[in-house]
Amino acid sequence: MRLRVEFTTEPFDLDEAPAHAVVAREVVEAAELDAVDVGPFGNTAEGGSDVVLTAVDALLRKALEAGATRISLQVNVVGEGEA
Repeated sequence: MRLRVEFTTEPFDLDEAPAHAVVAREVVEAAELDAVDVGPFGNTAEGGSDVVLTAVDALLRKALEAGATRISLQVNVVGEGEA
């Protein structure tokens, strides 16, 4: 099964990426995901279910440890024809 996760971490800082945002980006970039798109207001990553779920676990733990006060995420099953 393929999954796509979309997430944001808060609080926002438009002047400089906060530590929790940097940590979240490092987690998804280090995971063996098929696709990662990191942006200032939202991030997406896609891959096999085991890899995505492992990355989400690490992302939640490490971003909270780094000062995130809120993490919003959505996980979707990606069909064969979707990208």
